[in-house]
Amino acid sequence: MNLSIVIPLLNEAESLPELHQWITNVMLENNFSYEIIFIDDGSQDNSWAIITQLSQRDIHTKGIRFKRNFGKSQALHAGFKKAKADVVITMDADLQDSPEEIPALYQMITQQGYDLVSGWKKKRYDSLWAKNIPSKLFNWAARKTSGVQLHDFNCGLKAYRLEVVKDIEVSGEMHRYIPVLAKNEGYNAIGEKVVIHQARKYGVTKFGMSRFINGFLDLITIWFLSKFGKRPMHFFGALGILMICIGLFAAAFIGFKKLYKLSLGQPSILVTNDPWFYIALTTMVIGSQLFLTGFLGEILLKTKKNTKRYKIAEKSGI
Repeated sequence: MNLSIVIPLLNEAESLPELHQWITNVMLENNFSYEIIFIDDGSQDNSWAIITQLSQRDIHTKGIRFKRNFGKSQALHAGFKKAKADVVITMDADLQDSPEEIPALYQMITQQGYDLVSGWKKKRYDSLWAKNIPSKLFNWAARKTSGVQLHDFNCGLKAYRLEVVKDIEVSGEMHRYIPVLAKNEGYNAIGEKVVIHQARKYGVTKFGMSRFINGFLDLITIWFLSKFGKRPMHFFGALGILMICIGLFAAAFIGFKKLYKLSLGQPSILVTNDPWFYIALTTMVIGSQLFLTGFLGEILLKTKKNTKRYKIAEKSGI
């Protein structure tokens, strides 16, 4: 099979028939063997009824329905588990992503050797202040933090080799950072293609300004996991030792000052009345906690079942 087209959706009943027909036309024009996987993320309209009708009429169409709204990441993860084709395409169900882009994306994966190709909505039809400018800031921060040089991390239109989607685990709200997740798994052939962005035809957007706040928080999370997720002791242990050293320095300073004044016969305050005593005590306690946090993190990684610590590309002579 050439293509698995994974489409997460929430309350997109009006656009589904048109989107399905559009995709089908493109597939037939290019003689692709394909499957369309709709993931209904807890829609409250009749999206599921339409998906059911489409799947009954078309053997290429499949549907997954969540009992409630779990989020786009979980929907994509479910779709990735079901995908079987050599190339997996993800796109949104609101008709803002054009199926006409699929053949070129497929070619970039199969003929140009990319592991992942992300769409870039260079010209957008969204509000300038509500989406465009925040999106540019978000993408700039994502590039600087992750090292993945993409202009549009959040574009729903992407293409993957099947191996990529099987190796990554999309959870929380990490769908924005699938290219970063793929890079962390060793897939470095990540490309980009300018795609057409169309104005929304039906309904309203499901995302508000909160997605940018959540996006930046997720960016911090994925940065930390990328650098220290497999070695938490390197982060927490280093901070802990630093804090303990500061505490020991403060304690030594208190002792030296006390002995110096006693040797000169000068009056000195009680150690517990010295502000440095509390600095020393606090930093050593915090340092010990940070060190233990790193130690516990390493224990969890060692004991957690099915934890993938590294990936072997190939074996020889074994």
